[in-house]
Amino acid sequence: MLGLGGVIGAGLFVGSGAGIAVAGPGIVLSYLIAGALAMLVMRMLGEMSAAMPASGAFSVHAERALGRWAGFSVGWLYWFLLVVVLAVEATGAAQIANGWVPAVPQWAWVLLFMTVFTAANLSAVKNFGEFEFWFAALKVTAIVLFLVLSLLAIFGVLPNAEPAGLGNLTGHGGLLPHGWGGVVSGVLAVVFAFGGLEVVTIAAAESDDPARAVGRAVRSAVWRILFFYVGSMVVIVTLLPWSSMEPGKSPYVAVLDRIGVPGAGQIMNIVVFVALLSALNANLYGSSRMVFSLAERGEAPRALLKVSRGGGVPRRAVLASVAFGFVSVLLNLEWPDSVFLYMLNAVGAVLLFVWALIAVSQLRLRGRIEREAPGQLALRMWAFPYLTWAALVAMGAVLVLMLTDDAARPQLLWSAGATGAVLLVAGLRALRERRAGG
Repeated sequence: MLGLGGVIGAGLFVGSGAGIAVAGPGIVLSYLIAGALAMLVMRMLGEMSAAMPASGAFSVHAERALGRWAGFSVGWLYWFLLVVVLAVEATGAAQIANGWVPAVPQWAWVLLFMTVFTAANLSAVKNFGEFEFWFAALKVTAIVLFLVLSLLAIFGVLPNAEPAGLGNLTGHGGLLPHGWGGVVSGVLAVVFAFGGLEVVTIAAAESDDPARAVGRAVRSAVWRILFFYVGSMVVIVTLLPWSSMEPGKSPYVAVLDRIGVPGAGQIMNIVVFVALLSALNANLYGSSRMVFSLAERGEAPRALLKVSRGGGVPRRAVLASVAFGFVSVLLNLEWPDSVFLYMLNAVGAVLLFVWALIAVSQLRLRGRIEREAPGQLALRMWAFPYLTWAALVAMGAVLVLMLTDDAARPQLLWSAGATGAVLLVAGLRALRERRAGG
């Protein structure tokens, strides 16, 4: 449920419209390709996390595989990514709530949400899990109902509904109105929607049986997410002409309007609102555990290691993450088109850099685990090492696409700059330690 909750968010409910606009019905293939890449990455991460569970997950794996510089770099980059995205989610949820209750200013809603979820994350980890379970359950229920209603509409079962037929798939330019180039552009538009699955392996380290928990989560979550994502796209492009999609507007609302569901816009507003709060909750959890893991390995201030009695919650790590999250929210409210935009661009492609380091780490660690503790390989990467290399090539291709796309290029360049800065700090720290040792 944590995997489902972390990924099913506004990127699917609203952002998918941009993918449909560039790929047409070919968006189904775009989601399959992007989902296959995410599935491979999660399989690699699952293999390492089942064999070596750790709250820092891929940051710990990168350190073991490539050295301290890699663990430091991927850990801090991922933390930065989460706390910046956290600001987007808090602001988005506050905008929706402000529309419902205009008398309460947007900043007050942000303060309320951040306070509630900080309190939830400061208490026992089971409280975080309980919040996230019910958030995810609501989102999954919403998608299942959406798919059921859409299928009934497609087959003409609903009152006053004619069977949809294949007109919207074969008309308006056909299945691939922009050719394979449109499918590729669709991949670029949707691949980042799969970000968030990584939190599963971070959370697994705090479960009763980490190896078993991460194995089950990785096996089930990706398949179910693919079903929800691809299933949603199939029914959307079957019921509606793809050319009617507008970036920034929810295709789910358009489908519900087409079916005749009253108050479709408000229904989806509620679902998106819950999705944003769910992602905020998960990102605050993930960021606090990542910075705590960095502190454990001496890559962050040692003061962050203090945990609560009994519950073992890293409260200072939670407060450090939420403090930077508050700063990000203020920047988003005050300078959304300047300072915060630069920060958002700086994390735009970081997920791909993190995924690439996961793949390289798995290439290095697989042989070591087989030699030293083969019994710990409870979950194995498929067709190793060929699919690992295929995933790395695919990530490289996406980065090249971003470089050639006018809209995505600033994100890639700013993210490369942020990554370079973190790598520089990691290199300087390694040089200082080498000199001290010498």
